[in-house]
Amino acid sequence: MQEYEGRCHCGAIKFSFKAPKIVDGLRCNCTICSNKGALMSSFLVPQEDLLVEIKDGALATYKFASEVAEHHFCKICGIYPFHHTLRKKGHYRVNLGCIEGVDSLKLPFDVIDGASL
Repeated sequence: MQEYEGRCHCGAIKFSFKAPKIVDGLRCNCTICSNKGALMSSFLVPQEDLLVEIKDGALATYKFASEVAEHHFCKICGIYPFHHTLRKKGHYRVNLGCIEGVDSLKLPFDVIDGASL
C-alpha cells in the first residue's frame, strides 16, 4: 500500500488515503460522470481511510437519480475530488487528476456502465 495525497484546484479540500499503486482508472458512462470527464480510481477507499481537510465549508455534494451516490465538489473552484460510490456503501472513488504525482492523462482505463444502474 502507498500513501497518496490529493486536493482540489484551489486547495480548499485536501485529502489522503492508502491504496495499491495507481496503474489504471475507471470512467463511467452515467450522465454526471460523462459530463465531468474525470478519471476515477479503479479501487475503492473505505470511508474511515479517507482523511479529508476542508477549509471554509468548501465541500458541497450533488445527488441525482437514486440519490445513493454522493458526488462531492469544491464550492470555490468547482473541482470534483471524490464521491461516495453507488456500488459499495461507505466507500469512495477518488478523482485521479487530483492526486499528487499521478498523471491521469497517461493511465489506461476501463469504462463501467453506470447508466444502467
